[in-house]
Amino acid sequence: MPASMSSSSSVLRDLPVLLVAVVWGSSFLAVQKVAEPGTVVAMLVLRFGLVLPLLGLAAWQALRRLTRAEWLGGAALGLVLSGIFLLETYGAVHTSATNAGLIISLAMVLTPLGESALGRTAPPRAFLAAAGLAVLGVALLTGDGGLRPPTLGDLLVLGAALVRSAYVLAMARTRAVRDTDMLAVTWIQLAVATTVFAVVALAVGPAPWTVALAYGAGQWAWLLHLSLFCTLFAFFVQMWAVRATSPSRVSLLLGTEPLWAALFGITVAGNRMGPLALLGGALVLVATEWGRRTAPAPLPTRGEEGTDAAANASTGEQTREPTPA
Repeated sequence: MPASMSSSSSVLRDLPVLLVAVVWGSSFLAVQKVAEPGTVVAMLVLRFGLVLPLLGLAAWQALRRLTRAEWLGGAALGLVLSGIFLLETYGAVHTSATNAGLIISLAMVLTPLGESALGRTAPPRAFLAAAGLAVLGVALLTGDGGLRPPTLGDLLVLGAALVRSAYVLAMARTRAVRDTDMLAVTWIQLAVATTVFAVVALAVGPAPWTVALAYGAGQWAWLLHLSLFCTLFAFFVQMWAVRATSPSRVSLLLGTEPLWAALFGITVAGNRMGPLALLGGALVLVATEWGRRTAPAPLPTRGEEGTDAAANASTGEQTREPTPA
């Protein structure tokens, strides 16, 4: 395949993931519009409860064909997913949107480092340099040159970043769901996560329907944005994208979240960016493109050496799974 065609194909694969970063950049603002510390769990029930019927209709036939192992594999990953959303959402309402965007973006560094550790290989120096530049960029962008001491919210979001990275790597190596229909495995995970939220809601905060009745038109608009774009659209795109690329490339593109969060802050919330923040935004863009080009190729999972999957791995096209919103 000519180099120009290969480059164009790579850009087409990466663009939808970048769009996910855009909608996720708006998610921190959206969460703060629809949730308070006491209503986080109820909001999560509503957010995913709105998505499940739509996704279920599309995935119904595929769900009927799943094996017991595939159901159990998806359910186990759904439990991990519920933990990520609880940590990230509670963190977002206990800290600023910019701090949340900065800290969660550390997953872009943790994921390829974890991938290299599992494969017992050292990531390329150029990739490490790009990742370091991206971290510096998001620090300048969201902190305008500095960070305040960590709060409980900061620590919760950091926990979400750690679990998110582990989730991406686990999805890539879970045999039971690796070749499962992407819509079906997404539905199982979200269904399990929603069940966890519903059970927790029985003991924490007001009932979901009470919160729903209290929402005004603006809050419903933000909730629908979280459900349809930050959840349904994002999961569908990632389920497709990471089957054609590596967790490292996906994480680097998603690392532009703080940039989009800042842009939404300027256009929606009327925030102002200083010179250091503007410099940080430019560094994020440069570092993301640099890292995208130098990310380590995914390694074949155990038992796949000598197979077609191993051959695909050398070209960065091994089957992969996504990181959550």
